[in-house]
Amino acid sequence: MPASSRTLRVVNDAWLIIPLYNEAPVVRRVIEEARHVFPHIVVVDDGSTDASAAEAATTGVVVVRHPVNLGQGAALQTGFTYVLERTRARWAVTFDADGQHSVADAAAMVERSRAEDLGFVLGSRFLDGSTRVGRAKRLVLRTAAAVSSHSSGMRLTDAHNGLRVIRRDALERLQLRQNRMAHASEIVRQLGATGLAWAEHPVRIAYTDYSRAKGQSLWNSVNILVDLVFS
Repeated sequence: MPASSRTLRVVNDAWLIIPLYNEAPVVRRVIEEARHVFPHIVVVDDGSTDASAAEAATTGVVVVRHPVNLGQGAALQTGFTYVLERTRARWAVTFDADGQHSVADAAAMVERSRAEDLGFVLGSRFLDGSTRVGRAKRLVLRTAAAVSSHSSGMRLTDAHNGLRVIRRDALERLQLRQNRMAHASEIVRQLGATGLAWAEHPVRIAYTDYSRAKGQSLWNSVNILVDLVFS
């Protein structure tokens, strides 16, 4: 376990929601690290064709399975419904399965929501400059943030960051209908419509050898462009 996780306080009143699709090589490690801080986790396996669901199940967390791949938006909505209907969590935290998000950042965002009475806290990789992003991807993400800022009425620097902390009263007002990349803009719009106090929080995204080998950065940029056109 990384030193940063060893020194963090356990967060018992939040549930981590991890959408999962074909991340068998890394998902067990991601969950095991997160559980030291977030003991309550629901993983939504979105029709993986590899051993992802089995790997997640070995950690003892809740695993909910979609029989076919529906998209990340659908996986998140399944997680939202589980947390609202099956737990008393005060917060839900959306957290990626591929190891790019920081458990320390997630914990800090929950504590910020608690301390400042915020309905939701959105992660941003651009607030402190700690994440190095390629020029093309940065341009796409900046454009997406500008479009989402206009549609939601919120001034955002990073609208497509999967690390989010959502308080229960805000979570109750979310109903995602966009299953694929357009869900990111939909979440922002629906959260903005709540009128609740909110903040962006600086986070670090770890672009790993694993994610680069999957071609994830380029593929996500293409998906975000599609999202901007059709959302």
